[in-house]
Amino acid sequence: MQNFHDILTQIDAVLGSSQWFVYLLLGTGLFFTFYLGFPQFRFFKHAIDVVRGKFDQKDDHGDTSHFQALTTALSGTVGTGNIAGVALAIHLGGPAALFWMLVTALLGMCTKFVEVTLSHKYRDFDKDGRVVGGGMLFMKKGLNITLKNGKTIKTGHWLGGMFAVATIFSSFGTGSLPQINSIANSMYATLGVNKVVTGAVLSLLLALVIIGGIKRIAKVTERLVPSMTLIYVIGALAVLIFNYDQIIPSFLSIFTEIFSGSAATGGFLGASVIFAFNRGVNRGLFSNEAGQGSAPIAHAAARTKEPVSEGVVAILEPFIDTIIICTLTGLVLLSSGVWKEKLPNEFHQTDITILDGVYDENNMTDRIALYKHINRKERLAGFSGTLEVINGTIVSDGFTFLSTHSLAEEVKVTKNSELYTGTVKVVKGNIKKDNVVFTGKSLMHSAPLTAEAFKRSFLGDWGQYIVALGLLLFAFSTAISWSYYGDRAVSYLFGGSHIALHIYRAVYVAGFFVAAFTDTTIVWAFSAVTIALMTLPNLIGLLLMHRDVKRTVKDYEERVLKS
Repeated sequence: MQNFHDILTQIDAVLGSSQWFVYLLLGTGLFFTFYLGFPQFRFFKHAIDVVRGKFDQKDDHGDTSHFQALTTALSGTVGTGNIAGVALAIHLGGPAALFWMLVTALLGMCTKFVEVTLSHKYRDFDKDGRVVGGGMLFMKKGLNITLKNGKTIKTGHWLGGMFAVATIFSSFGTGSLPQINSIANSMYATLGVNKVVTGAVLSLLLALVIIGGIKRIAKVTERLVPSMTLIYVIGALAVLIFNYDQIIPSFLSIFTEIFSGSAATGGFLGASVIFAFNRGVNRGLFSNEAGQGSAPIAHAAARTKEPVSEGVVAILEPFIDTIIICTLTGLVLLSSGVWKEKLPNEFHQTDITILDGVYDENNMTDRIALYKHINRKERLAGFSGTLEVINGTIVSDGFTFLSTHSLAEEVKVTKNSELYTGTVKVVKGNIKKDNVVFTGKSLMHSAPLTAEAFKRSFLGDWGQYIVALGLLLFAFSTAISWSYYGDRAVSYLFGGSHIALHIYRAVYVAGFFVAAFTDTTIVWAFSAVTIALMTLPNLIGLLLMHRDVKRTVKDYEERVLKS
């Protein structure tokens, strides 16, 4: 598993975690923001009117209402990214990472407007009369080049096909695996529910919902999204009110550390400007999916003859998802102080690195070396050798135990829930024994960190149950929506074949079950790779069709808004 994780990490370093990917994502949003005259601001009020049904007509065609399309798309974005993703971004990049998440959302409001408009404009219907839309369709129909001799170069066919294949992989990497993994971890940490049991029960429920298709999915999500958002916001406000004196310092830290990087504090060893920038943008994309091309598949099903009217509805998604919910989560994490505290923790082996030599975080020279190692500037040598363990305590010396970007303390080793006595082989910092468990104190990340933050309020330990419930509803609804995205991609590739659709749904549910008890770090690494693979062809398609979308928007403004 460690080797598989290393491979995924290397791929991610070239794709999603690379600087060029971040610049392409933000650059696309920035380009369309200026090119279309800041539509995310100009059309914001109009978007609310459209969702309210002000412009609905009886002869509109589609499978869902504007509100249902919005809630279906929101259920696909409001999920693990809002609870676990924000915690991971701050854990890796410090407070400044949240700033870059917000920037990604502001630009993403425009990117999502563009991709949804094109998706709805070029949507199609399969042999059963169901809508098929998304990047694969607008690329296929809008990117073909006709030469002077009459021949057509089908550029959009292969780019759309590439996007469809990536969508299927990303339906697992974004919508299935990380969602159930976070739910199972949260349910185990707060209620002690066995991860296999959580996976089995929710897999059955997932199968029952997705068999019904988009109409049943829309009915479920239009009820889940508003209620789960309200519950989560109330819990977050309880933490902020309890820590009211830290709200302003926490808010200011989001901006003051943008160009200086986050300094070391508590168990947090610091983050460079580049690392905070990269992690913030990366987690921002995972949160609101603007530019990934997922939500346009849901919006294509909306009942309307006006593609732009559905595009303006999509503007609201990053605003609700990231600017409101993620900001609340970020302020909860920062004001409670848990993001820099070492807490009792069970370490995932892929989170552990054993460094050669002894490092002391209170020693400035050592702290600088650790900072450079974590921020990938100068890597420290990994320990190779054998660790001697007696009654759960490591008695060997000459190494430093690094877990979740912090020096671990009070490390214990267990096997089958009992203190372990024996040896553990380590090769270049990686543990080579899979059947032992390491526990101790270290920084935390993802959903467990957010759950810990929610306990720092008037609600005390009860606060963690809000995270567990919110995560359950958020993440499960995300898995539901993404099953539809993958479903439409399969329909596109296999011509609406029922056999292909049944096979996909069965594999989707099976993967959902297995991920409940799979290593969290591997799940997130796989997620990062699939997100990048789906986003790249989508952004290329959007940029190539910039003139098309501008003509469409201009026509809509003249016919609808100025009439």
